[in-house]
Amino acid sequence: MDERINIAIDGPAGAGKSTVARSVAEALGYIYIDTGAMYRAVTWSAREAGLDIENDEAVAAHARKLDIRLAPGPEGQIVLLGGEDVTDRIRSRDVNLHVSRVAAIDGVRVRLVEMQRGLAAAKGVVMDGRDIGSHVLPDAELKVYLTASVQERARRRHREAGDSLGITLEVMEREIEERDRKDMGRAVSPLIQADDAVLLDSTGIPADEVVSRIREMALEKLAEAKQDAL
Repeated sequence: MDERINIAIDGPAGAGKSTVARSVAEALGYIYIDTGAMYRAVTWSAREAGLDIENDEAVAAHARKLDIRLAPGPEGQIVLLGGEDVTDRIRSRDVNLHVSRVAAIDGVRVRLVEMQRGLAAAKGVVMDGRDIGSHVLPDAELKVYLTASVQERARRRHREAGDSLGITLEVMEREIEERDRKDMGRAVSPLIQADDAVLLDSTGIPADEVVSRIREMALEKLAEAKQDAL
C-alpha cells in the first residue's frame, strides 16, 4: 500500500482491544502499539521501587527516568523496561488494581503521550488504549471505540487469568466496574468515545469478526485518502 493511516482503538478494560488491535495490525502490515502496557510498566516499576502511588510528583519523576520499549514477540508484543522483559510481570493483579491511579497522573501521561505520538509520526500504526482517539492521536484517520458488557468483559478476563489471580468471576466483575469508574471519572484524559469514533460492541461477537470489520473500515479510509489525493 502506498498510503498508510493511523488507527486508534479505545475502550474499557477487557473489551478485547489488545487482541483485536494486534490482529488488525498484522492484517494490514502495520505496527501495533499497546499503550496500556506502557502504563502498566510504569505502575509495576513504581510499586517495585516502593513509591507511594498517591504521590503524583514522585511517580511522574520516576516515569521520566524509565526506558520503556515495545517489541514484537512470538506470542504478541514484548514489553521491555530498561532492556528487561517485564511482559508477564505487568499483568499481575497488583498492577491491575493500581494502574488506573498511575494513569491518572498528569506527569506520567505527558511523558508517555510524547513517546506514543513519536511512534505514530510516520503513520501505519494501530494504537489501543483509553484516550487514543480523543487525546493521543486526535487526527487518526480511523477511530474505533470497542466495548462489551461488563459481564462479557469479566468472563474474558477471568478466562484468561482468573485462576492465576485467585479470584472469582464475581470479584472480577466488581473490579472491572471499579476500573471503568476510575477511567471514566479521572480529570486527565478520561475514557470517552471520540466524537468521530465508530462504536463497536463486541458482546457475543468472535474476535476474528471484529478484526474483519475494522480491517474493512481501514481499507475504506485508505480508499478515501487515495481519492482525496487525486
